Amino acid sequence: MRHADGAALVERFGRAEVAEAVRAAVGDLRTSLRAGAEADVSREAVSAEAGRRLAARGRSALRPLFNLTGTVLHTNLGRAILPEAAIGAAVDAMASPVALEYDLDTGRRGERDDHVRALLREVTGAEDGTVVNNNAAAVLLVINTFACNREAVVSRGELVEIGGSFRIPELMTQAGATLREVGTTNRTHPRDYVDGFGPDTGLVMKVHTSNYRIEGYTAEVGAPELTGLARAAGVTFCNDLGSGTLVDLSRWGLRHEPTVREAVADGADLVTFSGDKLLGGPQVGFVVGTSAAIARVNRNPMKRALRVDKLRLAALEATLKLYRDPDRLDATLPTLRLLARPAADIAALAERMLGPAAAALPGYAVSVGACRSQIGSGALPVDTIASAGLFIRPADRGGDDALGRLAAALRALPRPVVGRVSEGALVLDLRCLEDEPGFIATLQDLSRTLHAVP
Repeated sequence: MRHADGAALVERFGRAEVAEAVRAAVGDLRTSLRAGAEADVSREAVSAEAGRRLAARGRSALRPLFNLTGTVLHTNLGRAILPEAAIGAAVDAMASPVALEYDLDTGRRGERDDHVRALLREVTGAEDGTVVNNNAAAVLLVINTFACNREAVVSRGELVEIGGSFRIPELMTQAGATLREVGTTNRTHPRDYVDGFGPDTGLVMKVHTSNYRIEGYTAEVGAPELTGLARAAGVTFCNDLGSGTLVDLSRWGLRHEPTVREAVADGADLVTFSGDKLLGGPQVGFVVGTSAAIARVNRNPMKRALRVDKLRLAALEATLKLYRDPDRLDATLPTLRLLARPAADIAALAERMLGPAAAALPGYAVSVGACRSQIGSGALPVDTIASAGLFIRPADRGGDDALGRLAAALRALPRPVVGRVSEGALVLDLRCLEDEPGFIATLQDLSRTLHAVP
């Protein structure tokens, strides 16, 4: 550690960390020597190995990667990429104190919802709104507020399970409500809801099915009609949109998904939806609706446990402001920019990446081909979007084992690359690739890694 290389490591990582890494490196050398293996025991080699260990130890598990899976809003990869305005706002909130719960006009305590309340009214048309840490929390809070120790009525066809074994029936139980199922899996009629309402009914919910569709012999009660049924019975109605969108996606060539404004206009007392999916912002959950209903939600003691911090509020406020200029959303909002990206542009990108990819993978056949992207996170689950990518196959037809090893090597890179194995090829869908120089540099890292393997 007194050697120049060791001293440089101490300056970077601290003496205790370097000492531990050097001991570990020397210990591995001793093990190799005892096993009869040849090993470089020079001071420089030990320092280099210690440096590699320290760099790996210091690397964040949340390091950036290339999402080439073809799923734009990939739940396991963090869903929406934040717009530049939101990133800047979050950085500002991190760097200094902010008036989170402080009213600068009166000098008294304020409400953190006030930072986005007016914006929520503006972009949704609702009388009022509040924010919690995700949409599951929003649904939980609504159920607990209006149906704790009472019944919550839901169609059987909407008792969904989404990612992570999140199930509506179990959420009902945790919220203290008794689930009352009405209708059947494929068909629910107005009379089913009417028959389900009773003196113990506290809430009726319409739940977006998110990650599946029932087709064929089906029937459901639309939100406007369900609003009338709920009002006639004196029951609070909540319309859970799941992903939720603030704009009509059809203007960018996607299938129309009911917007939050449309759901509010349909008359629901409450509408719940996510912030980090189609909306393109940070992970939050929204509850918007009538002033009276939102006031009850905000009085629930659970609201404090589910509130969001200053970083997400700052990012959310900046994201919502982008919706004031809907004509430029596909330029300012990364989620829409990636979803609206023309297939021809992606195909041209694939052609540019073909040479560097082929050079990095001499043992594989690399070609450009058409593929289909998906939105992800339960949004428009049966819809796909024309895309293009790189198709990588073993030159010696080594099969899935060779593809699995290559996929693992890509994931192990300093900036990991995540694709998908499909029909005998590792497919790198390039819809979400925007950093071309960074990707080429990563391919060069891959080439060096593969050539280093004996």
